[in-house]
This record gives sequence, C-alpha cells and structure tokens, in this order.
Amino acid sequence: MKVAGSILKKIEEIPEGEPFSSTQFLGLGPRAGIDQALSRLVKKGFIARVTRGVFVRPEVSRYVGAVMPGPYKVVEAYARAKGFTIQVQGAEAVRRFGLSTQMPIQPVFYTSGPSKRFKLGKLEVFLKHVSSKKLVCSNSKAGLAITALWYLGKANVNSKVIESIRKKMLPSEFQELKVAIPSMPAWMADTFHRYESERKNAG
Repeated sequence: MKVAGSILKKIEEIPEGEPFSSTQFLGLGPRAGIDQALSRLVKKGFIARVTRGVFVRPEVSRYVGAVMPGPYKVVEAYARAKGFTIQVQGAEAVRRFGLSTQMPIQPVFYTSGPSKRFKLGKLEVFLKHVSSKKLVCSNSKAGLAITALWYLGKANVNSKVIESIRKKMLPSEFQELKVAIPSMPAWMADTFHRYESERKNAG
C-alpha cells in the first residue's frame, strides 16, 4: 500500500493530459509492485494506458469526455523512458517549413529505437527506425530542417529550398544548422556550400 500511495501521490502532481512512463516511479518500490499499482489505477479508470509503459491521466471535456494527449507528447514520453531519440517524419518537417501543404494522414516519427505501432484512441501512431545520421540535431529546428532535406532528396534540394528554410528560422537556429554541415551527407553539404557562396557573391 505504501508503494501504491506514493505512486498515486506522484501521479496527482503530473498535469492532466501529460503522458508519463512507469520508469518515473522506479525509486518508489520494486518494479513488480509499481506495475501492479499502475494496473490497478488503469482498472479503476483513474489513468489510461497509452502504450506499454506509458500512461496518462486524461483531461476531461464536458463535451467529448476523456481527451487523450497528442501523438508527439506520447511518443516523446515513450522515447524518454526508453532512452531513444525521436524526430517527426520528413513529410511533416517539409510541411512545417511551408515547402508542402500536404498533411500526413498517419502520425509517423523517426526513432533510434525499434519500429513500433500503437493506437492512440482511434489513431494509429507509427515509430519508424532510421539510422543515426537522419537524427542529427533532433528536437531542434535545425534537426527539423535536416529531416526535411533528407525527405526532399538530392534531386529536389537546391539553394532556393535552403533560402526558404532559412526564412523560417531564427538566425541562431540557422547557425546551428550550418554547424551541423559536417554531419550531413555530401550532397546536402555541397548544396549548403553552394548556397553560402551564392549569397556571398550576391552581397
């Protein structure tokens, strides 16, 4: 009961709608006891299990009832618990920079961990394993730009695309992107160097 009470108290301190993982309670008792306590709270309806090891105390709307958190929040909590790196997929990155107006139908995230699918209400979320070179500067605007460029590919990335991305970034964010040039594939780095040369000559 002591473990269960400690877990309940800690959960009550977490804002409604904020996903959390079972690993956040490891210091409160044995793993088996923690899992049992969380399972009881799920059965009581106090919390909901989003995917294995990730839970949430849903916000409750007077109009639609329980409101689950957005996919990114859930994936972020899952990745943090597992020690994985995540990034939004290329199509979403391209959309955020205004290089496409197409909205991805299914939430897809790149991850350093294994590929995985899970349900978030009626929505299916997909985590896709990619190599570490596609996760450079993850969780930053620079990382988002690199993901967008990877998605567009060598044939579609030119100085005009780089300029469009620069206009959507703060100077400090674009500087972070330039610092990451050595980590980029040769074709992407060459495009950046060509872009910088053209800007210098134009100025």
